[in-house]
Amino acid sequence: MKATGIVRRIDDLGRVVIPKEIRRNLRIREGDPLEIFTDREGEVILKKYSPVADLGRFAQEYAESLTEGTGHAVLICDQDEVVAAAGLPDKRVVEQPITEHVEEVMRNRKTYLSNSPNDRPPVEGIEFASQVVAPIIVEGDIAGAVVLLSRDMTPMGDMEIKMAETAAGFLAKQLGQ
Repeated sequence: MKATGIVRRIDDLGRVVIPKEIRRNLRIREGDPLEIFTDREGEVILKKYSPVADLGRFAQEYAESLTEGTGHAVLICDQDEVVAAAGLPDKRVVEQPITEHVEEVMRNRKTYLSNSPNDRPPVEGIEFASQVVAPIIVEGDIAGAVVLLSRDMTPMGDMEIKMAETAAGFLAKQLGQ
């Protein structure tokens, strides 16, 4: 654990304000759920909660199945990072932060298609020819996104959009249960 040197008091309703600098660094936004942990030494630990990351192994197997079925690389992301990936030569994509581009697609709540090589990557350093990004929306809340990436020059279209949206819808249903 890293000390910040910041001390806050609990108010009469039991609330503590997390300083803006810390929220910005950890990408915690208003309304984000936080998971609360305690240990035997009296420490209270707040961790940003990611329902998509809770899918863990299921999300990874789902990404692998999508890759096998489509031939495209697949990323499953929460609001901050990649939680599952398949079909990429570099396996170190999991836990990498997503780019502002994917965050913007999620905020807009609309599927994004680009057949422009390396146009606004979902994660820094990934090379691709086409991409589809479909937001995962659970009961009106943005939970993450499904990203399909093609490395060959065959353009993506309606079929890939429907596949990404179907995958995002399926994951949303899993998260809503």
